[in-house]
Amino acid sequence: MHRDIVDIAGYMRDVGRRARAASHALARADTDTKNRALHAIATAIRHACEPILAANAEDVADAKKEGLEPALIDRLTLSAKSVEAMAQGVETVAGLPDPVGEVSELREQPTGIKVGRMRVPLGVIGIIYESRPNVTADAAALCIKSGNAAILRGGKEAIRANQAIAECVRTGLRDAGLPEDGVQVVETTDRAAVGELLRMNEFVDIIVPRGGKDLIERVMAESRIPMIKHLDGVCHVYIDADADVEMAIKIADNAKTQRYGTCNTMETLLVAESVAPQVLPRLCKIYREKGVELRGDERARAIFPDMNPAAEADWFAEYLAPILAIRVVKDVDEAMEHIARYGSQHTDAIVTANEERARRFLREVDSSSVMWNASTRFADGFEFGLGAEIGISTEKLHARGPVGLEGLTSQKWVVLGEGQVRG
Repeated sequence: MHRDIVDIAGYMRDVGRRARAASHALARADTDTKNRALHAIATAIRHACEPILAANAEDVADAKKEGLEPALIDRLTLSAKSVEAMAQGVETVAGLPDPVGEVSELREQPTGIKVGRMRVPLGVIGIIYESRPNVTADAAALCIKSGNAAILRGGKEAIRANQAIAECVRTGLRDAGLPEDGVQVVETTDRAAVGELLRMNEFVDIIVPRGGKDLIERVMAESRIPMIKHLDGVCHVYIDADADVEMAIKIADNAKTQRYGTCNTMETLLVAESVAPQVLPRLCKIYREKGVELRGDERARAIFPDMNPAAEADWFAEYLAPILAIRVVKDVDEAMEHIARYGSQHTDAIVTANEERARRFLREVDSSSVMWNASTRFADGFEFGLGAEIGISTEKLHARGPVGLEGLTSQKWVVLGEGQVRG
């Protein structure tokens, strides 16, 4: 349970010190030991299903009293099915290949030495997140498997469920002979704890913010620690002049309407002028039937008048709602210019049968995920074969796109010799 802590700075520094000490043991742990911990955590979560749900019910009741939005309450609410999914998610991570210690690119040099790169843990990862209690289990599992210690600071709305899940994580670590401090859930809801965490660069190696724009903007403003983060998901689908029309309609429909509130949902549709008269009437009819508000430029509205005029702000917007901006462009160059100006470097897709044009788009669009003939909704760690993800990064250094186990490691150079000395 959360507790009132008077000395927040002292408490957080103690958390940091313990995490740093635990990180050394986790970095040394072999794959079998880490997997044993993960399976024990999954078992503990299943055994604690009733206490987790009871804790969550209290969180949900408080959230309703405080007038949280229905969408937030929905993300907060757990069920027996979601607790089982949480346990299965931890077991899935146990089944993933362990990246730690993997040596790649080992090449013999003219001197006879062999030079390669070895994957190693980052150290201590601070994760700040909101609403979803399942993130506690997911983040703990990914950090343990990648040999990192974790400091988890969930939202105050999920404090009881997070602590109940944290007890299961401690049990699993203890059963595997690993330090319980390897994963710590911050026990206070005081926002000052976030500020302290963001300044503890002597204890924390990287920060991962998972939440709304306000949270990520705060972390960007205050953190002294490198981050894995994305701010906006302004994702585009460009339907090219050489697109298969049926394929284009299917992809553009899915990219927008499969789920509205995710960061990989299409927010702007770009259509080449030569195919716009064929594509837009059919596609817009589908959107209208599904209750999507359409905001188009003059050329789009000339083809399908039943849409509102788009303002300049619409091209920058991440709606996370059934609203879509539509623009008719001359060609792939104008589409890429639009994406470069208004996009957020998250996920962008081209639909075309023209391979040369597609490869230009893949090469030149500067986003963390770029797709050819596929929905933007595939920009996800599970769909990319990572098993799970800690988040999505639009940063250019270290990790980019969905971040799985490999993204929670770094590489160091290793040299294998047989007594060589430099002349």
